[in-house]
Amino acid sequence: MRPRYRVIIDNDFSGDPDDLFQLAHHVLSPSVEIPFVIGSHLAPGDHFDPSDRQADNAAEVARGLLELLGSTIPVIAGSNKGLIRPDVPAASEAADAIVREAMRDDTDLPLFVALGAGMTDLASAVLAEPRIAERITAAVWIGGPEHEGLGLEFPIAGRVEYNLAIDIPAAQTIFNDSAIPIWQVPRNTYRQALISLAELDARVRPHGELGRRLAESIDGLQASAEEHGLLMGETYAMGDQPLVLLTALHSAFEADPSSSTYVVRPTPRMTAEGWYEDRPAGRPMRIYTALDTRLMFEDMFAKLASFANR
Repeated sequence: MRPRYRVIIDNDFSGDPDDLFQLAHHVLSPSVEIPFVIGSHLAPGDHFDPSDRQADNAAEVARGLLELLGSTIPVIAGSNKGLIRPDVPAASEAADAIVREAMRDDTDLPLFVALGAGMTDLASAVLAEPRIAERITAAVWIGGPEHEGLGLEFPIAGRVEYNLAIDIPAAQTIFNDSAIPIWQVPRNTYRQALISLAELDARVRPHGELGRRLAESIDGLQASAEEHGLLMGETYAMGDQPLVLLTALHSAFEADPSSSTYVVRPTPRMTAEGWYEDRPAGRPMRIYTALDTRLMFEDMFAKLASFANR
């Protein structure tokens, strides 16, 4: 199978382990070509990685997982800090790599940027070279709060969404000041991406060293949470998995992630407080409201099993 798309993967691999599942699933998907992977930073002092080298740590984690997959895809560390203002880039090798990939003239494959954390490196790239906005099919972003009238409200009022809080100025750059098309999976949609721990034991853990590594990443998190008095129950949210669904698992004809639903609205302004302001003249953006979790997870389980049996 030849690739249909190029996908740059940008995620905070030293944080929540759902990104490890997303990376493995993406690499095992033959319809996408991954030119490189970016390890990106978390919010300062994040409990997953409170260090000052979060992006470097993320890149190391990604390299370790790719080694298990037998993959030679390059991994680049992004900036270890967010933007200080929406108009000031945070220079990084990752931002430079995004510009180079977007400006290539030796391929016709559409380019997606799949973002499972903050938007620092993409924002820095478009600030350095605004023309990349015309050459990116979409920035597929797991992040941002709920939109009024679309789906369930978050049960804790006023909380800034986790991935947005990593770098609000970068999100302002992409939403407010760039022309990059956005396919957004907001918080109330990515919270639909639940698998049960029973599924983890039956469909992931038995499948070789990779399956064990992925399952144990959730084991460790569960144990740590319980030590701090948090009972996490029987499920875990694989919130980054829609990045695979929306870039790799498209329909055969009139290619699109046609089994998931979205609305098209004008891109709102992102405020410095991490909320939206209506902007009727904003460019159109997709807001995903429901995910085909059957296709998304069954495909992941099947590919993990197939890889273990090679």
